[in-house]
Formats: sequence, C-alpha cells, structure tokens
Amino acid sequence: MQTVSDIAEEIVVREGGYVNDPDDPGGATNYGVTIHTMRGLGMDLTGDGRVTQADVRRLTQAQAVEIFVKHYFNRPRIAALPKVLQASVFDMYVNAGSNAVKILQRLLVEMGQPVTVDGAIGPQTIAATDAAYASAPDHLADAYGIARRNYYYRLGDARPQSRKFARRRDGGKGGWIIRAEEFISPKYHLTQAEHARRVASWA
Repeated sequence: MQTVSDIAEEIVVREGGYVNDPDDPGGATNYGVTIHTMRGLGMDLTGDGRVTQADVRRLTQAQAVEIFVKHYFNRPRIAALPKVLQASVFDMYVNAGSNAVKILQRLLVEMGQPVTVDGAIGPQTIAATDAAYASAPDHLADAYGIARRNYYYRLGDARPQSRKFARRRDGGKGGWIIRAEEFISPKYHLTQAEHARRVASWA
C-alpha cells in the first residue's frame, strides 16, 4: 500500500528541481518548496542568517518530502478525507495551498452538501466529504480532479502570465493540465481539440 511518504516522493519528482520563474508568484522553488515556505520555516541552510535563493538551491529531496508530509498533509488534516481523494488533494495542496481544500468544498456545495468554503478541513468538511463519497464512491475522485483542471484553466483566464503553465507554446496541454489529469480517469481526459477550444480565447 502506498504511504504518505511515497506520495510525497512522487510529488517531489513531479515538481522537479530548482526553478525561479518570474511569472510564478511562488518565486524561487526547489522540489516544489517555495522560498516563502522556507522563510516561514526559518530554513537558513547556508547559515548566513537569511533565507535566500541559495538556501532554496541547497534544499534536498528528503527535506522537501519531510516538509510536504508535515506541513501539506498532516497539518491540513488531509488524512481525514477518503483515501481516494488524499493523493490528489495532497498534490494540489503542495501546488496551491488551501485553495486545494476550497476546490473540494466548492465541489461539495455543488453536490448539495452543507459546507463552508474556507479552505480548512474541519468536522463539517470531513462529514460532507464522507457523505459525498458514500453517494458517489466511483466518481468523487474524478470530480475533484476535473475541478482542479477547471481551476487551472480559470487561472489562465484571469492571469495571462499563468497561461504558459496550462498551455504549451505549441498549443498542447501545459504542466498544470497534465498534472491534474494524472488524477483523473483517462475517459475524462480532454482531447487535444477540446483543450484547444478551452484556451482559444487566450491570445
């Protein structure tokens, strides 16, 4: 059975190594861990009294896995969700923070569950998710993955600088969309033509 650490290691591989893209609000990032996260945790790996890009570059894969498990899985209580959702919500939490939970909560509202969209996994969200899973056990994970994909497209709609993360230069699916579809059954993946229609309004 896949452990939380196994999932975290997959996320680290998916995130890749050091990146400092000026169009990414997260800033300098290594293995998916942003400089802002490292500053919040006081991770001065170079010992110079500051957390800078040099510290981000020095971060190891093992340190990234530890951060993800502690701060992006355990702390937000993702373990309280049904197993079928945990990997996808965990992966999205690394990518988008509490928006990962808000996406789930909005989906639950659409499914008729009484829940507040606040980005926190508390008793209300846990009960609503359990109820939604009981009513649609074969569909909830796909529904969440599709909601993730839609979230990424909407980011592209609203922020032109982010479009390159959802659409490649050749018009194909960008990393965000491919990432979301890793957690969606193949039958619900968009075809290239469907993806092209979705981003047709982007200059």
